[in-house]
Amino acid sequence: MLPRLSLLARSALKGAGAARGVRVVSTLPEMPPCDFQPTPYKGISYEDAMHRRKTNLTPALLTYYKKPVMVYQGHMQWLWDVHGQRYLDLFAGIVTVSVGHCHPKVKEAAKEQLDLLWHTTNVYMHPPIHEYAEKLTSYLPGDLKVCYFTNSGSEANDLALLMARLHTGSFDVISFRNAYHGASPYTMGLTAHSTWTYNVASGFGHHHTMNPDVYRGLWGGAHCRDSPVQTDRSCSCAAGECMAKDMYLEQLHEVLRYSTGKRVAGFWAEAIQGVGGAIQYPKGFLKEAFAMIRERGGICIADEVQTGFGRLGSHFWGFQTHDVMPDMVVMAKGIGNGYPLAAVVTTPEIAQSMTQALHLNTFGGNPVACAVGSAVLDVMEEDSTQQNSADVGTYFLLELARLRDEFSIVGDVRGKGLMIGLELVKDKGTKEPLPGPDVISIWEDIKDMGVLIGKGGFYGNNSADVGTYFLLELARLRDEFSIVGDVRGKGLMIGLELVKDKGTKEPLPGPDVISIWEDIKDMGVLIGKGGFYGNVFRIKPPMCLTKQDVDFGVAIIRRALEKYSEQTQQTKAAAVN
Repeated sequence: MLPRLSLLARSALKGAGAARGVRVVSTLPEMPPCDFQPTPYKGISYEDAMHRRKTNLTPALLTYYKKPVMVYQGHMQWLWDVHGQRYLDLFAGIVTVSVGHCHPKVKEAAKEQLDLLWHTTNVYMHPPIHEYAEKLTSYLPGDLKVCYFTNSGSEANDLALLMARLHTGSFDVISFRNAYHGASPYTMGLTAHSTWTYNVASGFGHHHTMNPDVYRGLWGGAHCRDSPVQTDRSCSCAAGECMAKDMYLEQLHEVLRYSTGKRVAGFWAEAIQGVGGAIQYPKGFLKEAFAMIRERGGICIADEVQTGFGRLGSHFWGFQTHDVMPDMVVMAKGIGNGYPLAAVVTTPEIAQSMTQALHLNTFGGNPVACAVGSAVLDVMEEDSTQQNSADVGTYFLLELARLRDEFSIVGDVRGKGLMIGLELVKDKGTKEPLPGPDVISIWEDIKDMGVLIGKGGFYGNNSADVGTYFLLELARLRDEFSIVGDVRGKGLMIGLELVKDKGTKEPLPGPDVISIWEDIKDMGVLIGKGGFYGNVFRIKPPMCLTKQDVDFGVAIIRRALEKYSEQTQQTKAAAVN
C-alpha cells in the first residue's frame, strides 16, 4: 500500500475561471485494499533496464512519463512496479486488459493448452479454433458468422480493407478525421491523425469526412451524446431532431459527391473514438451514414478494437449503441485480455472474396490464443463485466463531470461505460488545449499518487475510460473545476478534456496537461492521454474495477487538479506583485 501523503493546503480558481476563495484542506485517500501479495522482484535493475532500452530497442518506442514506470506484476485492476509500488490501472494496457490482469481462469486456460499444443498453423485442424469461432460468433447478430483470426487490430483492419475492396470491386474508402484504425503502411491511410502518420505514400483511395465531434466540432448541442454527461453547449432543436447530426451528414454527402467515384468500397467507424479522445457522435448519425454508404455500393465496417466486449456497458458491441448492423466487425485488444489475438468477422458472402487467392496468417487463431479468447468470454459472463461497466462507469463519469464545473482547465468529460475521456483546456471559451507540459505534469502527479490513466487525442490533452458510476463521479469534477471542459463516454470508455477556457474550448496547453498527468501517476494512478491536442485523459480500465476504486481514482485526479490550480494562482499572484 502507498504511504499516506502529507496534507497540502491550496487555493484555486473555481468555476469558469472565477475566483471563489480558498479550498478546504483535503487529505489523500488510502488505496483500496488488495489481498494479493506480489512476488519479490529479483530481476535487472531499473537503471540497467533503461540502459538496455536505449541501446537495444527502437528509439521510436513510446514511453509514458518522465520517469517511466517499470511494471513487474499485475493482478486484476492492480499493477506493481519493480520497486514494490502499487498502482490502480485505469488504462488497461491501452484498453486491452478486459477482465483483469492475470485473471485466474484465463491463466489456467492458457496453461492447460500450453501442455497440449502451442502451434500448428491453420493448414492443420485443431479443436480450439473451431470451438472458439462458434462461441465468438454467437455474440454477434445476423449473418456475421465467418471469422478470420489475426494477432492485432492493425492486422485485422488490413484484412478488412482488402476484403472490402475485393468484395465490392471498388477502391475508395472513407473514415473520420481524427480516427485511428492502425499504424501499418496499409491502415495508415484509414487513420486520420497526423501524430501517427509518416511522410510516405499510404492514403491512395482514402477519404476523410469531418469528425462529428459535438464538443469541439462546428456543431453540437446539449442532447447529442449517448452518455449520462452532455456538453455544455446550448441546443434549440425540437424533440426528435438534431441539427448537428444533419450538418455532419451533409459533410459526408459532400465527400461522396466530390471526392469519390460513383461507388465506394467501405466506411470505417468506431462507436466512440478511442485514440482520438473518447469522441462521441450525435445520436442517429451512424445509422444514416451507413445508409448513405450502402447507396453507393459500399460496405460498413465497425471497428470494435476498443469499444467491444461490453466495455460501453449497455451493449456487448459498440455498434449496437448506434442501432446499426455492420457488414464486417474488426476486434482486438479486450478479446484476449492482453494475449495477442484479433479477428475480423463478416458474412459468408463477403468472406468468399478471399478465395480469389491464397491467404494465411501464420499465428492467427493458434491453439493458445483460442483457448485464452474462449476463457475471456466465459469470465465476462461469470463476472458480469458488461453490467459492471455500466454501473461503475456511469458513476465514474458523473464524478468526473463535477471536476469540469470546479476546475477551469477541465473543458469536457465524456464517454460511456468504462470508456471515458477528460479534456484539459487552457481556455473554456476558445477550447485552446492545455499545453503539453502542463498536461503531463498533472498526469505524472496522478501516477505518483498511485493511479495510472491514458493520455491521447490530437493535442495529447484529453481522455480516460471506466462505467456508469465512474461517469457520474467524473461529471462532478466538470462542474467543480473550470479547466475540466468535458466529461464524456459510456460504460468503461471515458474521456475527460482539459481546457484553458470553457467558453472558447481552447485546449489546455500541453505542458500544463503533462504536469497534471505526471502528478496523477506520482500519487499511484495510471491513466492514458490522447485526443488530437493531447489534452484528453483516457480512462479505460479493466472491467473488474469497483466503485471503491473509482472513489480513489477520482480523489487522486481531483487532488492533481487542485495542485495545478493552486500553482497557477500563485504564479499569477507573483506576476502581479
